[in-house]
Order: sequence, then C-alpha cells, then structure tokens
Amino acid sequence: MPIPAHSLRQRSWSFTRTAAVALSTASAVAFVPVAADAAAGTLGAAAAQSGRYFGTAVAAGRLGDSQYTGILDREFNMITPENEMKWDTIEPSRNGFNFGPGDQIVNHARSHNQRMRGHTLMWYQQLPNWVKSIGDANTARSVMNSHINGVMSHYRGQIYAWDVVNEAFEDGGSGQQRSWVFRNLLGTGFIEEAFRAARTADPAAKLCYNDYNIEDWNAAKTQGVYRMVQDFRNRGVPIDCVGFQSHFGNGGPPGSFQTTLTNFAALGVEVQLTELDIAQAGTTQYANTTKACMAVPKCGGMTTWGIRDSDSWRSGDNPLLFDRSGNKKAAYDSVLSALNSGGDPNPGGPVQTGVNYRMVGSQSGKLADIYGASTAAGAVLIQWSSNSGLNQQFDFVDSGSGYYRVRARHSNLVLQVTSNNSGADITQQADSNAASQQWLVTDRGNGAYSLTNKQSGLALSVLNSSTADGAHISQSTYAGSANQLFQLQRA
Repeated sequence: MPIPAHSLRQRSWSFTRTAAVALSTASAVAFVPVAADAAAGTLGAAAAQSGRYFGTAVAAGRLGDSQYTGILDREFNMITPENEMKWDTIEPSRNGFNFGPGDQIVNHARSHNQRMRGHTLMWYQQLPNWVKSIGDANTARSVMNSHINGVMSHYRGQIYAWDVVNEAFEDGGSGQQRSWVFRNLLGTGFIEEAFRAARTADPAAKLCYNDYNIEDWNAAKTQGVYRMVQDFRNRGVPIDCVGFQSHFGNGGPPGSFQTTLTNFAALGVEVQLTELDIAQAGTTQYANTTKACMAVPKCGGMTTWGIRDSDSWRSGDNPLLFDRSGNKKAAYDSVLSALNSGGDPNPGGPVQTGVNYRMVGSQSGKLADIYGASTAAGAVLIQWSSNSGLNQQFDFVDSGSGYYRVRARHSNLVLQVTSNNSGADITQQADSNAASQQWLVTDRGNGAYSLTNKQSGLALSVLNSSTADGAHISQSTYAGSANQLFQLQRA
C-alpha cells in the first residue's frame, strides 16, 4: 500500500490504522486512584479516579500554540510524541542521535506533571536510508541493540511505557509478521530480541507491543499478535503491555473490542488504547470505546492521536474531541461521562459478574468442559480441546466475601465439590449457594488464576496433571503447580 506523505507523520492507512506512538515522561508522577465526591471536570482527572490515564499525541512544533498547550495541560495527563522519537528523527545517522525535539516534549511534560509514553523504537516506516540498506544479520543486530540502548538510556526513568515494536504484523488473513529489514535479516525472533534489549536498557519502563487493526478478536492479525504475546508470557520474555491503536471509522469499535481487551489482559499484560480517533467523532462510538476500556481492570488508559481536528493526521474525518477552534465536541462530553461513571463493576475483584469466561488450563491449554455437554445435575467437569461449545463457558455469581459460584452457561448449574477429599470430582448442581459451591478466585500473576473451594479448602486441579482430552478436573491442596492455574478468557 502506498505511504501518503502527511505533514504530521507518514503512514499507510486502512480504517483502523496509524503508525504510532508512545512514550511518556513523568518520572516521579504516579497515577493513583482518587475518591471524588463530584464528577471530575477534565479527561485526565476523570480517568485518574479509576487509576487510569487519558493522554494525547503531541508535536513539538505546536508547543508554541497557546490554545493547543492550554487544552493539553488542562485535559491530558499522558503525552505521546508524534514523530520526535521515531528513528529518522532521533538517529538520522548511525550513532548520531538527535534528542532535541524529543527532549522538548519530555521537558514540557515534566514541568506540567504529565507522564510520557515513548514512541517508537522499532518500526518499519520512517527509517533513515542507512538503516534500510543494512544487508547482513550481524550489522542488523548490532544496530538494533545500539539504537534501543541509546534512546532508552537517554530517557531512562522518564518514560512510563515504550512502544518497543510497532506494527510488525501483516494486514489480511495470514496472521504473520510483515517483511522489513530486521525481520528479513534476523527472522521472527527479532521482536523477542528487541524486548530483551529494552528491559536491560530501562528496567523500570513498561514494554509494549503496538499495532493497528488488532481490535477485532476474530481477525487473523489479532490472533497472530495474541499468539505472540501468549508465547512471550509463557516463556518469560519481558512484555508488559499491548497497545491498540484504535483508529476507527464512523461505526466506532468492532463489537468484539471489549472481548479483545479482556482476552489480552487475561495473559497478564496491561492493555492501552494508544492512538484513538473515530471518523466524525460520534458520541456513541466514543462512549462505547471508553466504556470498553473502563470495563477491563487492566486497561491502563487511553490516548487520542492529536488534540483538535486540525491537528489530526486524518483531519478530513474530524475524528477528535476538540474542533478546529479548540471547542469541546459532543463526543468529549460522552467520554467524560463514561470516565466518571467508573470502571470495573467488581472493583478490586479478579473476575467480573455477568460475563462469560472460558477457563483455560495453564498446563494443558485445554478448556474446562461439562462432560458430554450434559445439562443434568451430577455431570462431571473435565478438560477438552476448544470447540466453541456453551458447555465450555462459565460465568461467576457473587457470593460475597470474595467468593463466587461458577455457573455453566449451557445448563445454568453451578460447580460443586463432591466431597472434601483430594482428588474428588467436581460436578454441576442446582444453585443453592452452599459452601461446597463457592470458590475463591485468586490472581496468581501472569494472567493465571486459582479457584479454591470454600468448604474443602482445596483448589481446582487437573487430575494427575494430565494434558489429555477428557481428563477430570478435580481438587487438591494448592501448590502453585501449572495444573492448578487457569487463564480466564472472555467468551
């Protein structure tokens, strides 16, 4: 696809796409949830009530515009540089770093108690010719590591989160990485190498993968990125967050957007909306996007790509929250209202009620399943390969004091221990809210949860650590083993 020149940035575009962003400063500034007796009056303050941020992309060349900076400093508590930290600007010649434009934005953020996202270390666009012409793997690896270390060391301690790798996956149905100089010379493992180098360069910064058109859970590209993040988390590759650029058309986010955020968050990463803009800035569309983030506890915050419509890379679509004269649009009010309405309906809890989940065994990768899709009381709980059946979906009913009943979607019966003995089967039974039906859900980190029965004190466990279809899911003393840990993925 041709790359249109744009005064703000270069990028190829398809409805939800933009190359993007993200570094932020604010070394000592922390976002802490605050109690509010009345609704907050600005985007940043409203987001901060739930421990989130609300940011925007900033161009150093506009910091002399008093209207621009007035809105920036009033409304936003996170900043992403538009182009100032991209490779062609920050290292135009090998080892010849140009930090001036980036420093200008970082200094502004620091002086106004705003944090920074760093954007972007590795991206296939906006590369200087000397990088594009690299022809051997040893040089490519040396240049990549030197660039990451040089940029991150300069801003060490000043950046909340870095977009370490940006837009590495192809569009379309392949779900594979795109072809470009580092992928071609170093193979698909270059992404892992980049993240490991980044962790060494600044251990305190969150490390993000960022991409466009990964908002629809059913898209091949989304699934390709998900598999990569899942693999990284399983193997201990240092990835802390995933950025969803969120460039939407008139219809706003896809219907599965919240499912996508939830499923990525279940892997143990923070999810962030990094470059949000919506064609014609529909109020419902902006509100729905905000609500999707607010419904996911690990959604760290939102960033719009620009402030006024005139600042947007797609200005003809009037996609932002402020018009060309700097006035708030109706979409602004819808976002502010959604932010003020609060987030997770079960604050502090590991699960949300009224949401269907798949329980995926961390050891086997197979799903908790009611045997034979039976709707009869007494049917046992087993593990089985994913088949999209309703008997592999469960929701959580709040019993109070941190305990839940786990209800099978297809039968409306709840999981119950058959005795207090280790190895005892788990069956489905009519809901009586008995102690034998109540489970404590505990976040064990890295997106994994354990479920401990209130009556027996034993944890849900795949019997004999089996990875086979049909293995019973029983109970045993919690020991932190993989057969006792489950990923909770929204259905």
